[in-house]
Amino acid sequence: MSAREEAETRRDARNTWLLSAPALVILTLAAAGPLLIMLVYSFLTPGDYGNVVWKFSTDAWVGTILSKDIFDGTYSLADAHLTIFWRSVKLSLITTLFTFIVGFPTAWFIATRTARTRTALLFLITIPFWTNLLIRTFAINQIIRNEGILNTFLIYLGVIDTPLVIIYSDFAVFLGMTYVYLPLMVLPLFAAIDRFDMKLLEAAYDLYATRLQVLRKVVFPIVRPGIVAGSILVFIPSLGAYVTPRILGGGRNMMIGNFIELQFGQGRNWPLGAALSVLLLLIVAAALVVYIRATSRETSNG
Repeated sequence: MSAREEAETRRDARNTWLLSAPALVILTLAAAGPLLIMLVYSFLTPGDYGNVVWKFSTDAWVGTILSKDIFDGTYSLADAHLTIFWRSVKLSLITTLFTFIVGFPTAWFIATRTARTRTALLFLITIPFWTNLLIRTFAINQIIRNEGILNTFLIYLGVIDTPLVIIYSDFAVFLGMTYVYLPLMVLPLFAAIDRFDMKLLEAAYDLYATRLQVLRKVVFPIVRPGIVAGSILVFIPSLGAYVTPRILGGGRNMMIGNFIELQFGQGRNWPLGAALSVLLLLIVAAALVVYIRATSRETSNG
């Protein structure tokens, strides 16, 4: 390559960077900027009435797992924090699993209908997104509360004598998140199943495979990208959910999103809230890495 060609290559590269500069600046300020602020705040000292004192400290990160005794200064496991973390991960995993159990046959049913029926069913699946999340969560609240539609109907039928206590429990939070995030599982599964070649089912049955074997050996491996995508789309927002646990779980069934808000509000411990936010981001990033590796492996095998 001649010197002139090298100069033109460098000029083209420089022009490309200059043209990309506005977008890079916006992304840095709007996306990376707040995350960087949270990271910096997590290594500072909490102020007396909120905010932070610009003094380096790792107490916030230690406080995510350990608690310090105010009398003798000894450390022990922060049982409350670990309970909230475990509840958040547990409910997110259960929600993801149950949305898959419900969403897979739903997506299969939609994908195997005629074009007009399929369009109508997909339209019905997307209708909940037209309504604000807060309104949808309050609708679930009105159904499962002690004097709600469910208990009133069961008492009217004589099935129960006293109302079922569902509201303000882990089950209520799970029920609400399943209802809210179910479409996020159905749509990726439908996209994967819609590309599935039904002739493979005939070939598997011709080889005397049982229905369970067809499902495990033929269907699931082919639609795996849709399963992984739907699981990620459900797990990530479930893990950081705030509105649904706040309304359906009350103050007794807090998840990590509510706990972070508490630190920036009544707790007045901004560094701990920032450390929890960064930790939640790392968990989400780990889930995304699993998704990318799974999809890239599927692509390379295909």
